Amino acid sequence: MTTIEAPRTPSRPARQKGVNWEKWGWLYMRASGVLLVVLIFGHLIVNLVLGEGIKAVDFGFVAGKWADPFWRVWDGLMLWLALIHGGNGMRTIVNDYARGTTVNRVLKVLILLAVIVLILLGTYTVTFFDPCPSGAPANLLPDFCSTITK
Repeated sequence: MTTIEAPRTPSRPARQKGVNWEKWGWLYMRASGVLLVVLIFGHLIVNLVLGEGIKAVDFGFVAGKWADPFWRVWDGLMLWLALIHGGNGMRTIVNDYARGTTVNRVLKVLILLAVIVLILLGTYTVTFFDPCPSGAPANLLPDFCSTITK
């Protein structure tokens, strides 16, 4: 009679109580990935295909686009989802390859800090972007800026 060996036991036993963060991270990666595909292709189509292509993307183009709150929300959502998605992917890689507990924690803290800083900077930019800054050269500003009085 042939016996089958017992499966390899995990190095860390499964948690019995509390939130299963690995499951929620896995679900987030799938849901955010699908939504990111829609957001990114929409972004590329609007910015590169429907207009004059890459040569038309300049300050005036972005200012005109971000004058509409819809595009600020679109780009802000894309920013948040992409950064959290990427940070979660990097966390997974660290969990797979960083063997030492200290190295593992340090790398994950650095990833978290990078994601937080980039989200804060990106959100600040998208939220407080002024499409018609005073003192800017008129040839770089979108057409609608000449009608706005400050």
